[in-house]
Parts: sequence; C-alpha cells; structure tokens
Amino acid sequence: MPPLDRNSYTVGFAAAICVICAVLVAGAAVSLAERQAANEEIDRQRNVLLAAGEMRPDEVLSAEEIAERFRAFQPVAVDLRTGQEDPSFDLTGYDQQAALANPQTSYAAPPNGAQVTRLPNRAVAYKKLDADGRLEMLVLPIEGKGLWSTMYGFLALDADLRTIRGITFYQHGETPGLGGEIDNPRWKAVWENRLAFDESGEPAIEVIRGRAGPADRDPHRIDGISGATITGRGVERTVNFWLGEHGFGPYLAQLKEAANGGAEG
Repeated sequence: MPPLDRNSYTVGFAAAICVICAVLVAGAAVSLAERQAANEEIDRQRNVLLAAGEMRPDEVLSAEEIAERFRAFQPVAVDLRTGQEDPSFDLTGYDQQAALANPQTSYAAPPNGAQVTRLPNRAVAYKKLDADGRLEMLVLPIEGKGLWSTMYGFLALDADLRTIRGITFYQHGETPGLGGEIDNPRWKAVWENRLAFDESGEPAIEVIRGRAGPADRDPHRIDGISGATITGRGVERTVNFWLGEHGFGPYLAQLKEAANGGAEG
C-alpha cells in the first residue's frame, strides 16, 4: 500500500471520488428522467386547465385527476407559417422550447414588441370540442419579454375565438410583489370575458395604468399592476403578438372561416 501522505495518493483518491460521484449523478439523472418528463407533462396540463377555467387556482388535484380533466382537450400541431393544422405531425414527446433552439425546427421572428426572437415551425394548441365536434374553446401557448425575464403562459379563447376565457403564466422571473403579480388570481380574473380583437379583427388588448372598466363596457382594456408598468406592457405586447399575423392570427382566421363555412353548409 502506498504511503498515504504522498501527493499521488491524494490526487488518485480525489479522482476516484470524482468518478464515483459522476457515475452516481449520471445514474440518478437517467433513472429520474422519465419521472421528470411525466411531472413536466402534468404541470403543462395543469396550466392549460387553469387558463381554460377548468381548474380553480386553489384546487389541489392528483396527477390522475389532472390527466382525466385534460382528456377533454385535443392537442394539435399548428404550422405558424401557413396557419394550418398538421395532423401528420407526431406530437409524442414534442418539446416546443427545444424546437426553438434548433434552426431546422424554427425560424427567425420579425421585429416585434414582445421581443420574440424565434418561432417554432409548429406550435401546439389545445382544442376543446363539444359533443357535436364543434369548437368550444381554444388554448394557445404564449411567451414574451417582461421587465426581467421571458414570461411563458397560456391564453384561452371562447368558441367565437374573440372572447377571452382566461390567462395564466407558469414561468417567469418578474419581481415578486410587483411584476410577479401576473400570477395573482385576482389580476388574472380581470381578463375573463374581455375581447381580444377589435371590430376590424385586429388584436386590441391594452394593459393600462389604473383600473379598467367592466368587460361589457371596456372590453379591450386590462387593469395595470401597480409598480409594474413595464411588465404589464410586456404582457400586452405578448398577447397581441401571438394573436397577430406572425403568431396564431392566420390559424384563428382559418378556424373562423371553417366555422362560417360549416354554418352556411
């Protein structure tokens, strides 16, 4: 056995410990990857339900209960360049954020107020259909810059594709107590029944300073958040971008045309 006070022994021992720890960490990461993916999926489903008003903010549901409620929603791949659904695209394991990092599955966004830099070739929307197969609700993923961070959330639209059912943000780094109030259920409740588009069909949401009127008399404006003007403006620009021509605007137009054609037939 070599003397324990030699430098070679110390270096060798440290190297052996590093290798053992690396193997243990790598093994743990691999063994937990499936569980982590399952938890991320449940969290995504939960936030879709929150935006859609199919789950209360204070409601505690098991993973099985969340999955059961989420079955009412049909994920669809939307080609943002054409506004068409792509039923041939396999959404199994699809990660929209990972797609943004790959030049082959994303493209540069035009300059915009939401500061979105890249768009996925295909974005995932969530449709809820009624018993007759007609659209009852549509939930869209949204993301854009606030004051300090990129804000990620979902926006739910009613069957008319104009009336807002709800909104939620599930990831951001805005200031707690200020911009972080975009998480506050009371502020998110203000969005219900507001109109996302004006009479000409243009995105029209405006987060103002102070209080907006009731939805029936002040349909496009949202209460500002005290001390968080820049975050509020970021939310406004984010919503309007994703409802516009470079976001889901062409898809919404296609859905409206299909609904009108079905009604006429």
